[in-house]
Amino acid sequence: MRSASEQSGAAERPAPPARREPRDPDHPDHHDYPDHWEADVVLRDGGTARIRPITADDADRLVSFYEQVSDESKYYRFFAPYPRLSAKDVHRFTHHDFVDRVGLAATVGGEFIATVRYDRIDERGLPASAPADEAEVAFLVQDAHQGRGVASALLEHIAAVARERDIRRFAAEVLPANTKMIKVFTDAGYTQKRSFEDGSVRLHLDLEPTDRSLAVQRAREQRAEARSVQRLLTPRSVAVVGAGRAPGGVGRTVLRNLLGAGFAGRVYAVNAALPVGEAAELDGVPAYPSVGAIGEPVDLAVVAVPAERVPEAVADCGEHGVRGLVVLSAGYAESGAAGRERQRQLVRQARSYGMRIIGPNAFGIINTTDDVRLNASLAPQMPAAGRIGLFTQSGAIGIALLAGLHRRGAGLSSFISAGNRADVSGNDFLQHWYDDPGTDVVLLYLESIGNPRKFTRLARRTAAVKPVVVVKGARHSGSAPPGHRVPVTRIPHATVSALLRQAGVIRVDTVTELVDVGLLLAAQPLPAGPRVAILGNSESLGLLTYDACLTEGLRPLRPLDLTTAAEPADFRDALAAALADETSDAVVVTAIPWVGENGATEFGDGEVLAASLREAVAAATAPTKPVVVVHVEMGGLAEALAVATSTRPAIRGRGSRPTAAAPVAPVAPGTSGSQAEPAQGPKAADRAPSTTIPAYPAAERAVRALAEAVRYGQWRRQAADPGRVPEYEDIDEAGAAALIERVLGAGDEADPRGVTLDTDQTQELLARYGIAVLPTLPAPTPGAAVAAAGRLGYPVALKTTAPHLRHRPDLGGVRLDLATEEQLRTAYAELTEVLGTPEELQPVVQAMVPRGVDTVVRSAIDPAVGAVLSFGLAGAASELLGDTAHRLVPATDRDVAELVRSLRTAPLLFGWRGSAPVDTPALEEVLLRVSRLVDDHPEVVAVSLEPVVVAPRGLSVLGATVRLAPPPPRTDLGPRSLPSYSRA
Repeated sequence: MRSASEQSGAAERPAPPARREPRDPDHPDHHDYPDHWEADVVLRDGGTARIRPITADDADRLVSFYEQVSDESKYYRFFAPYPRLSAKDVHRFTHHDFVDRVGLAATVGGEFIATVRYDRIDERGLPASAPADEAEVAFLVQDAHQGRGVASALLEHIAAVARERDIRRFAAEVLPANTKMIKVFTDAGYTQKRSFEDGSVRLHLDLEPTDRSLAVQRAREQRAEARSVQRLLTPRSVAVVGAGRAPGGVGRTVLRNLLGAGFAGRVYAVNAALPVGEAAELDGVPAYPSVGAIGEPVDLAVVAVPAERVPEAVADCGEHGVRGLVVLSAGYAESGAAGRERQRQLVRQARSYGMRIIGPNAFGIINTTDDVRLNASLAPQMPAAGRIGLFTQSGAIGIALLAGLHRRGAGLSSFISAGNRADVSGNDFLQHWYDDPGTDVVLLYLESIGNPRKFTRLARRTAAVKPVVVVKGARHSGSAPPGHRVPVTRIPHATVSALLRQAGVIRVDTVTELVDVGLLLAAQPLPAGPRVAILGNSESLGLLTYDACLTEGLRPLRPLDLTTAAEPADFRDALAAALADETSDAVVVTAIPWVGENGATEFGDGEVLAASLREAVAAATAPTKPVVVVHVEMGGLAEALAVATSTRPAIRGRGSRPTAAAPVAPVAPGTSGSQAEPAQGPKAADRAPSTTIPAYPAAERAVRALAEAVRYGQWRRQAADPGRVPEYEDIDEAGAAALIERVLGAGDEADPRGVTLDTDQTQELLARYGIAVLPTLPAPTPGAAVAAAGRLGYPVALKTTAPHLRHRPDLGGVRLDLATEEQLRTAYAELTEVLGTPEELQPVVQAMVPRGVDTVVRSAIDPAVGAVLSFGLAGAASELLGDTAHRLVPATDRDVAELVRSLRTAPLLFGWRGSAPVDTPALEEVLLRVSRLVDDHPEVVAVSLEPVVVAPRGLSVLGATVRLAPPPPRTDLGPRSLPSYSRA
């Protein structure tokens, strides 16, 4: 079999007579049509294509596709001139058994643009069936679609299909001149071998994913998805479909907003009621009855017609080359079951033409860049240009945020209100903003996270180069965007926040805090630490600020009281001194109105004070510090400090100050514990900051925003060295896998509900990962208890294991330090007399261990966020207070060190009130081993070690449970694809 390039294509020679025909449908190994192989993908240029299996119904499509391939591509495909496919070729290339012979096609508008197929072969290269685990692979890409990354996407998907069918290696033959296809294989990141035989290059690829193949896949995903967003934000021409002839209405409003913003490209109005062939205008722009009638390329269409007319508009756009849609129309999933189906049809229809959608039920998009000036939204006023990227799922919240940022003088780089976000989501815009040089800060209002694993990965990478601030609505109702299937988390809201913070996300609770924090990060540098200087003309306001700093975990210095007689020059000098003082990392300026000699308050000096403060900041030399202002009824101060135009992009010059997007330390963009991705972030240090000083009407708001900046700055510094996932030589991964497979059963026999391991199985599995569980012997009778104690050796503990008493020593179900048979029998009699019969209590005997601090180590698979490692102290008090800390798996050594120390009760581990510190290194090792177990074996869906008694030297695991289940699908590890909404 032969292979070829994206430029040309690749495939085997024409089918020789000896080749097998596909299996009969009645063949015992025949598989039904695998609809789960269907996927929509974003290509390198930002357009989309659909990948699906090739079937017998595709004969005409295949012939038409082949006719549009150049002679050169056909030569590369077949190693000889091959102008047309024979009827036998067509039959063979369209009939597959979906096991040993598989073909996939990439389609746009329902027509093939590329194909890939594999045939299973044996060691001699002849057709074979399982257990043969090698296959020949071949591609063909239509010339008009070469260079779009189609072959790379098809390789990812055909490799995933092959692994599902127990194929482990691909082989391909490529002509030496076909360098582009050779590059497709060599750049994929798989382990490979290359040889030169009979004038062709023979390639062998191992299909097991590697760190490099995953990094390559994610880098390609980032470039493609970022490009798809960029196409939406930077159109050269826009058509408003549904612009009414009379003033008013949604379409006409958007048309007016486009023109009012000064859009740099061409604008067209489309109204189906206009006469065909007659020249018309609306608001001074050309108007047409359809997109097709325009006769010029249209990059973006804003659709504002009733929902029942949207399919006609989408078809009109797709058939005439429109690249993207903003669908403002309502009546979709937000309106019920019929609307949900209408929304699915909309997504399928748009993607079939290679278009992406913002919406439906969207508010619109804005791009303030000078060479674009796009306001394709219902916002009547174009925001000032700035360096904040804003994404919301709610039009109402979007309006509020636009207004709030405008009042505070913050400019935007881009704004998106995605409505039902049936296609383009916050993840897509994170991909775009990651390397967008015009965006320094990302603000997100989310009501759900459709792909939490991907969001966490993208947020961590983006946060390494610029701040990501998130406010999540519907925290308690668990609502999702209409028409979306979003996994519902089982962990508390506070836990989700902690996990997002682990990924570097700045998590806030309200849209007010979103604006407060975003404004500070966009305008000020990150603080180097938690030390805060406070100065102002009100002692009381200074003390309030001091208390607020302590509440937020900052380290405030004694407030400097300038007295109420202070003038703007006094503020300037004091601020200059604080900025030069090496004992502080940030400055809070507090200001109240001056009181005149006659007792009247004077409000008119706000502008003068603002000028003085900005003068001090501008004169400061590196290292710079963030400055925030707390003001009470200071007329004009906030407005004067804002100066929205100062957030516009500029060239960094002498005396300029770095903003929060500038690197605080060398930071790798990769995720914790995984290989860094090839894509690089923006060079934020080359961008100029503003001299905007954020002002707040309350000390608590200013300090809370400053505290978030402090914590984020600390995370950025730590992200430069995220830690490592240790390798333990005594871990028996293969032995654990064999045990798991034996317990779960093979293939269809596996119980999808899972199974809880018995005591012996639990101890064996944990022992494979170096975790020893103290033996526990059942004691159904007093005599059995005595016999167990004899085996274990005195002193012993007697415990009940009944579910209502387990891990509740406060209920009296545990007796410790039983040193003799008499004490053991007496304790047994007391337990059964007070708490119930032995059958109810299920008593056990266990050897005593050195005393220490009782802790709990758990891990579980959460449907929304994936595998989570949890730690807390044992006991009812910790449970009632919710004093449990969490980290995402796989956890690094730095993660678990922070995990142990993040509890409010952590001082008990480190010698609180004169007690002996316990062996936290041993505790951290157990946490890392549990993390490795869950990460290595996705079938391990829950682990609980309780209690883990941590002594001054060593620890003891007294109880353990493990639950196994067939592994849930990992969408973050499969081939690139867009979310599918094709099924109810």
